[in-house]
Amino acid sequence: MKARHRRFGIVLVGMAALGVAAYLVLTALEGNLSYFFSPTEVANGEAPGEHVFRLGGLVEAGSVQRETGELRVNFIVTDMAQRVKVAYDGILPDLFAEGQGVIAQGRMGPDNVFVAEEVLAKHDETYMPPEVAEALEAAGKMGERHPGGKSL
Repeated sequence: MKARHRRFGIVLVGMAALGVAAYLVLTALEGNLSYFFSPTEVANGEAPGEHVFRLGGLVEAGSVQRETGELRVNFIVTDMAQRVKVAYDGILPDLFAEGQGVIAQGRMGPDNVFVAEEVLAKHDETYMPPEVAEALEAAGKMGERHPGGKSL
């Protein structure tokens, strides 16, 4: 075998190994990606059924229900156009409140209830997660939450 053919073989094997490594890295990342969806997108069936994703919007006033003696909390997330029921087993952040912006990470469960694994709340009274503000703006409902239609 000539030296030129040997070098070509080594380069070919190296390229194949690089391709396999890139495939494995991308496959591992795909399983860890978490996309954001608004309640309208979830209601339209755009959210993945079996994959973890983030649901963001406002906690609907009067929707928070706590089960006595348990950590289970049920509430509704809305973008003022659609509503999604959320069930969460755990301790909610101190800043979680009705009428405030929230992002919940989890997946859709039975009966179209979003089963949250994690709930994130705003960090002060003027902040709203950018994804939530964009979803409200897209639904044309931002002015209902913040007069003047500004996202703070």
